[in-house]
Amino acid sequence: MARGDLNAAERADLDRTIRAAEQSSRVEFSVFRGISEGEPRAFAQSLHAALPAPDRTVLIMLDPVARALEVVTGAEVRRHLTDREAKLAVVTMQTAFADGDEIGGLKRGINLLSEYARAPQTLHAEG
Repeated sequence: MARGDLNAAERADLDRTIRAAEQSSRVEFSVFRGISEGEPRAFAQSLHAALPAPDRTVLIMLDPVARALEVVTGAEVRRHLTDREAKLAVVTMQTAFADGDEIGGLKRGINLLSEYARAPQTLHAEG
């Protein structure tokens, strides 16, 4: 995983992926890439809790220096996105990171989480 800052093109690419994921899933996504303060899971949970709509948000926290990756989901999101599905997205991201593709890994992870978090469509039958 790269340890430097993201360049403008990478940030824009990641932002486009986030916006598309939010539109398709109706869930908010937040990505924090930086140094975690203290234990990574607790830090990610505190970041998530400070978001404007944490119940409707998925937070991905990536600390490339500590090689830590955490996904925190809000209560509404967990109705459709299971822990197992979140773990599959984490494994997908970690695989890309191991190959040196940080942005690609984040994008694939966001896309998977978006797919899993999407509420199933309901069909209404007239009775």
